[in-house]
Amino acid sequence: MFKIAKQSLDRFSTKTIASVATGVVVAGAGVSIALTHPTASSPIARTNSVQVTQDGDSGLTGPGTESHTVKLPRQLPSKKAALPGGVSTGTSFWDAQTASGKPMSYHTIASPYWPLGTKVKITVGKKSAIGVVEDFGPAEWAVAQHNPPAIIDLSEEMMQYLTGTRSNSLPIKFQVLQLGDGPVYRHSGTGYDMATGAIEK
Repeated sequence: MFKIAKQSLDRFSTKTIASVATGVVVAGAGVSIALTHPTASSPIARTNSVQVTQDGDSGLTGPGTESHTVKLPRQLPSKKAALPGGVSTGTSFWDAQTASGKPMSYHTIASPYWPLGTKVKITVGKKSAIGVVEDFGPAEWAVAQHNPPAIIDLSEEMMQYLTGTRSNSLPIKFQVLQLGDGPVYRHSGTGYDMATGAIEK
């Protein structure tokens, strides 16, 4: 075995720090030492690792490793329940005041089963209008005397636009676009299931 003087070892170590990773032959104090790359059995040998992340964010890996990130799809939101739609008898009304406290307008509609603030698309033939539930009604007896049940009261101005007559009652097509967050007048009665269920068209 070779014996290396302390002075030579000091000189050798300072000259070879930058070359350790390259594997070149370094000479110091007349002694040649060959450095080689680590083999597969070396603790820093190159290995493969797989990282699985929910949104594609990869973590840090240690030295000498290759990282392969597998992206998992984001969890899909649950499908929203269908909003009610179908065919009802539409009647018309005009009152000075509404249950919501808002003044009567073209867009005002009334319903006994939908909460105040609900937006509903009304279609008659090729014409459509969007109303907002701002009042309660018709009364149970008025709902029940029509077939299909009259679960929607339209403002006379909307009825005029859709049919050409302010005071009218006829079958209309309705589609709830957005449920309001106000109070509801009744939770049962004629036409309740039609007003609150998803109706096949």
